[in-house]
Amino acid sequence: MPSPQSHWSAIVAMVLATGLFAASDSLMKLTAQGLQPFQVLFMRGLFGMISCGLILIVTGQARQLGGALHWRVVLRGVLETAATFFYMAALSAMPIADAIAIGQTAPLLVIVALAVIFRERIPALRLALVCAGFLGAILVAQPGGSGLSPAALYAFATAMVVATRDLLTRGTPSTIPAFVVITTTNVLLTLATGGATMIHESWMPPSIQQWLTMVASGFIVTLGQIAIFLSYRRAPASVVAPYYYSFTVWAVTAGFLVWGEVPNGLAVIGMVLIVTSGLALLFVKARRRQEAVA
Repeated sequence: MPSPQSHWSAIVAMVLATGLFAASDSLMKLTAQGLQPFQVLFMRGLFGMISCGLILIVTGQARQLGGALHWRVVLRGVLETAATFFYMAALSAMPIADAIAIGQTAPLLVIVALAVIFRERIPALRLALVCAGFLGAILVAQPGGSGLSPAALYAFATAMVVATRDLLTRGTPSTIPAFVVITTTNVLLTLATGGATMIHESWMPPSIQQWLTMVASGFIVTLGQIAIFLSYRRAPASVVAPYYYSFTVWAVTAGFLVWGEVPNGLAVIGMVLIVTSGLALLFVKARRRQEAVA
């Protein structure tokens, strides 16, 4: 059984991971201001793929690369690629904090999907928390008279695809190493964005600074994936999962430091609702599991 000390180290790893993801996304958003979106994704995916490949070799997990062909691993990579496409479209046109906050409604969508598709009954409290989370997302998106902006729609599409990924890949065999799964996703993302760049964009020669920024972004996102992996290895998911919502805090910080973005009052209320409802849902789920065991 993991010790309380390992729980603290796992929590630190989770908070560090979300900070690294926010830093990587910030670098990607900065680079996208001077290059094509698919091109930026291709560059980050390329260096992320190289980083993961090196980790596979160092850890010895390369011997288990056959697991990359498992249909759930491939499906996860395809859905992750689609989610990244939508997320990049949202990130290019809206504040990073807003894009991440809306994206964090994915767990709420999973609950709704379980109720609709698998006829799972949602208790009144959980339903109220889900509704509160979606209300928060609407406050962050702040639709005008013509409805949601395209960027907000892309952010909601990101959450929907992530929820679909989580539903359809829940049964991925635990015998397949985490970095085999991550590498598969990076390979599929790099191939897809490379193809999209050739078909839909004109390659813009990156400057040395832009290349270095994408090298850093790819390396940082890999470090974040390592931190997530270590976090779930050192403590139960029920302990560390709530701290994934620190992503929103990091995103607000990055938006302010890099672009001077300050969310308005409605957006702040919306972010608080999303984070609070997500944390409360995790707490309710943990309590129900404890009661079932008792």
